[in-house]
Amino acid sequence: MGFLNLLSLTHNQLVYLPNMAFQGLQNIKWLRLSHNALNYLDIEAFAGLFTLTRLSLDNNELQFFPTETMTRLAEVTRLDLSYNPMTYLGEEAVSMAKLTHLFLDHNSLQDFSNMAVLPSSHLTHLDLSHNQLRVLQPLAPGSPNLARLNLAGNPVYCSCYLRPLREWATRERVRLGGTCSGPPHMSDESLEAVQPSELRCQSQEAMLKAELEERRRFPPLPTTPPAGKVKCPDNCVCEAENHHSSCENQGHTKVPRGFSPDTRLLDLHGNHFHYIPANSFPGVPQVVSLHLQRCKIHELEGGAFSGMKSLVYLYLSENDLTSLSPDAFKGLPHLTYLHLEKNRFTQFPKGAFKLLPGLLALHLENNAIAKLETGILIGAERLRGLFLTSNAITNIASRAFDPAPDLDTLHLGTNKLKEVPSDALSKTSSLAELRLSHNPIRWIGAQAFLPIATSLKHLYLNNMGLEKMSKDSLAGFGPDLQSLFLEGNQLEDVPDLSPLTKLEVINLAENPLLCDCPLLPLRKWIEKVNLKVRATCSYPPELRGRRVKDVHVFKSCPGERPPPAHGPKTSTSSSVSRSKPAFTGAPKILKVGKVIPKLGKNANIHSGLKPITKKQKSV
Repeated sequence: MGFLNLLSLTHNQLVYLPNMAFQGLQNIKWLRLSHNALNYLDIEAFAGLFTLTRLSLDNNELQFFPTETMTRLAEVTRLDLSYNPMTYLGEEAVSMAKLTHLFLDHNSLQDFSNMAVLPSSHLTHLDLSHNQLRVLQPLAPGSPNLARLNLAGNPVYCSCYLRPLREWATRERVRLGGTCSGPPHMSDESLEAVQPSELRCQSQEAMLKAELEERRRFPPLPTTPPAGKVKCPDNCVCEAENHHSSCENQGHTKVPRGFSPDTRLLDLHGNHFHYIPANSFPGVPQVVSLHLQRCKIHELEGGAFSGMKSLVYLYLSENDLTSLSPDAFKGLPHLTYLHLEKNRFTQFPKGAFKLLPGLLALHLENNAIAKLETGILIGAERLRGLFLTSNAITNIASRAFDPAPDLDTLHLGTNKLKEVPSDALSKTSSLAELRLSHNPIRWIGAQAFLPIATSLKHLYLNNMGLEKMSKDSLAGFGPDLQSLFLEGNQLEDVPDLSPLTKLEVINLAENPLLCDCPLLPLRKWIEKVNLKVRATCSYPPELRGRRVKDVHVFKSCPGERPPPAHGPKTSTSSSVSRSKPAFTGAPKILKVGKVIPKLGKNANIHSGLKPITKKQKSV
């Protein structure tokens, strides 16, 4: 879907966005993910969306601003995070180079750092309306030059504490939206109309009186739960309407119990469980998504998740796991997405997936796995995605992936492989995406990808220090390959790309390409395809930095027409033209000075070459 401009996935039940979720959208401008239940975004969730300018994440369950994820969106100008349960934005939380409009209205913000948007230098409109902000400090020096700051619907208290913001807004010509909620004599007064001199702090007696009046106007919420409110463990929040229960970052040392049996999403990340014993989650058979990230877990007892027969998503990322019991995932017949990245595995947890017949995606990135042995995927026969980026893999057994014939996506980037694991790929005939980036592979031999050439659509060979590719290294590839990434290597030339007739993306940047006759096939191919090919010359020195497409030195290569002569035309030109066909069988390298004398005494050098006789041709 490389030409798609708008993708709308609103009003669904998405809870999580994994890395590279939208790869392939080369021209996407607006991505709409509103009205879902998103509460966690992987750091690389939007990787590859280089043209995205507008992102809608309103009406979700994001409880904090996903700084690392958003920082990667270099072209986004408009970001909508309205109607999310965020309570706080810290220093430099929003770091987006081209962001102009940020919507954080209808959240639960109680505090907003005056340095929160400091790195977003182009921000002009900031909407903080309908939150719980009573006082806001002026933005720190160096912050973007806002044109409008909307504070409508906040309980803004117009006292001396608000004076710095009002003076700053006047000085910087920032339009303030909203009204005062107190003290009583200033209630409903427009923030734009209030003068800084009017923002005074009263005596303690007057403040107590004003506070009493305000309490009468806004009585506190009842402490007893309203009818229909679900029962919830201590230090947890349970939402009856959307069946969510959350106890994140509460310092729990044991898994809380007593959740509603209707709970669909259970978020326990950021606690201190260390050890998860058997039957730790009784009474929640409807949970679909379980979050246990950053819980310092170092062991899962067999049957830890027994009874969670509806579980589809299990997040065990960023823990201290080094191994897994064969029965760790007993009782999870529908588990589909398993996240084990950023743990302490030094060996692939072989045998741990035999009870997961529905497993489709297995994430083991950022561990310390050194090798992949035969049989590691036994039990995971339906596996479609295996993610092993950033481990220490040096060797892959020839039959390591055999049990998963439907494997579609394989990420092996940032490991220690020194060659393409061709033998291990021999049974992965359904593979559509292969990543070998950032491995120390210096040479790719003939037919290295032949077992997967007819199925592969995306091939990543970038930043490997690759020095040479055999002319047959891409043998078997044809119109099915859609993207090829070779940037950041040490290639002076590349194999023939002419069979890749349906290629949509190719990157050859940051290679020391030698713009001479061996590169002529690439130059011809570039002229034929309707692609932006990032390929520049490094040699010879006089062509350094020039685009291969713009270089004309190839005109002097064998088989190409030489540059037109600028001298006067002579009467011999027609004679030379007629004589040309006689040389079709001659060697490719022809030194005229040595051939002419062998033509015999009858050769008229001054009036042009005569046609060669059969006798002369045989000589």
